[in-house]
Amino acid sequence: MLRGLGGAGLGALESEVQLIELAGKYGFQAVDINALSLVERFGEKKAKELLSENGVVIGSIGLPVDWRTTEEAFLEGLKQLGEYAAAARLLGCTRCCTYILPSTDYPSAHFMALATRRLRSCAQLLGAYGIRLGLEFVGPHHLRTRWANPFIWTMEETLDWIGTIGESNVGLLLDAYHWYTNGLNIADIVALKAEQIVHVHINDAPDVPVEDALDNGRLYPGEGVIDLTGFLKGLRAIGYVGPVSQEILAQEPRQGTPEELVLHSKSCFDKVFGAAGL
Repeated sequence: MLRGLGGAGLGALESEVQLIELAGKYGFQAVDINALSLVERFGEKKAKELLSENGVVIGSIGLPVDWRTTEEAFLEGLKQLGEYAAAARLLGCTRCCTYILPSTDYPSAHFMALATRRLRSCAQLLGAYGIRLGLEFVGPHHLRTRWANPFIWTMEETLDWIGTIGESNVGLLLDAYHWYTNGLNIADIVALKAEQIVHVHINDAPDVPVEDALDNGRLYPGEGVIDLTGFLKGLRAIGYVGPVSQEILAQEPRQGTPEELVLHSKSCFDKVFGAAGL
């Protein structure tokens, strides 16, 4: 498995270049960034050199398509997806991810029909570039009633939906926080096949009742109550070898410079990966 970083939880980063450099300096192997902005700024050759010199790869890009609102917004985003996918592929990235909110103001069945068609179109376009699409179920209880109607928030439902979308390059983005807030355990991971997982996020939860764990109340790995040792051992057991990227969403960001926070992240990864024998 590759130790990875996204920008969330690392303070006021100057740029994606700083993220790449700090990741490499402190032993991380992957970064979740916008490949297109890197290619536009440096060109293909220099962008590849920047990644290579720092010993990192791009773990995943975000899906730059608004598939949750109007058809007009969706079609506008779809026009740009090819550019993002082409840039990602140029830099060796084969993963693109998006999240599924667990409730919606649209009627649930209507939204399911729209979203299925839209994500299928995204997957087909990404597939032409050899890129997989990861769907992240979102577990915190407070978001399940944040909007008018319930939608998807469990791993089982998400796997069912992936089957309905019906494209072979679609799989899970498995986030430790959502695994925890769904009450899942190691057995639920071991029941998966490695190829069903596109990407992984790691973080931790405070010692509060699970139904009170807020989406933006996350801790760094090893600081909370999630069984991250079991989480990582489960991934190892099924042969997952892709990125495991830190994602820390917090109401009040941790104090410190980006370098101090990356160094703290390194110590957190050392702790939980070491406990899992990785």
